[in-house]
Amino acid sequence: MDYFAKRIIPCLDIKNARVVKGVNFLGLQDAGDPIEVAKRYNAQGADELTLLDISASYENRKTTIKLIEKLAKEVFIPLCVGGGISTLDDISRLLNVGCDKVSINSSAVKDPSLITRSAKKFGSQCIVLALDVKKVSDGSYHIFVKGGREDTKIDALKWAKEVYNLGAGEILLTSMDTDGAKKGFDLALIKEVSSIVDIPVIASGGAGVMKDFKDAFEAGAEATLAASIFHYKEIGIKELKRYLNQNNIPMRIEF
Repeated sequence: MDYFAKRIIPCLDIKNARVVKGVNFLGLQDAGDPIEVAKRYNAQGADELTLLDISASYENRKTTIKLIEKLAKEVFIPLCVGGGISTLDDISRLLNVGCDKVSINSSAVKDPSLITRSAKKFGSQCIVLALDVKKVSDGSYHIFVKGGREDTKIDALKWAKEVYNLGAGEILLTSMDTDGAKKGFDLALIKEVSSIVDIPVIASGGAGVMKDFKDAFEAGAEATLAASIFHYKEIGIKELKRYLNQNNIPMRIEF
């Protein structure tokens, strides 16, 4: 499916109410206060903001609502939140405090009907399916859950097709192999998933230089998500959007 303007989405991985970032889901380092970081991205022209409470599922708890409520009052771009979301009530609470979308992963693997039920109640546009994907020894891609700790043995391509058929509005596709390594997105994975679903694919994991974003869009992504290169100001969002526009990737630029 071809949408006009592509999107740049900074991601805030949250642990203990702080922004953190690691490599291949390990070795987490502090990257700042979530509210301040979010306000910066809002001012810089990010298209959306994604906040993932990365230990909520593993710790079997809900996403911190108070933090989300405060953050939603400070940013004026679409906000997607994930982590520990397992019921329609969880989704309702997040939407009620100012979220535009929710991201679900572990709970959808456990109960795929959650995708259909939530899409019917809140609309597919609110439901983002997060796929944490890792290549395994036989060369296939598997879905991992609980913050990347557990291999479900589910084939990632089959699961992508299934979540699309069940009513997901978008897929947040994270390659655990490239996450935080800054050596580029997993382009083969992006191409494969984009070719089998008719909803936007958000590519995540591996951005290091501006060309990596261009490559991901050309591989079929409708949006790209990154964290550390934005957190540590290695790439500016305005500069990135100008570069992409100059390379025939349409971007919304409002400055």
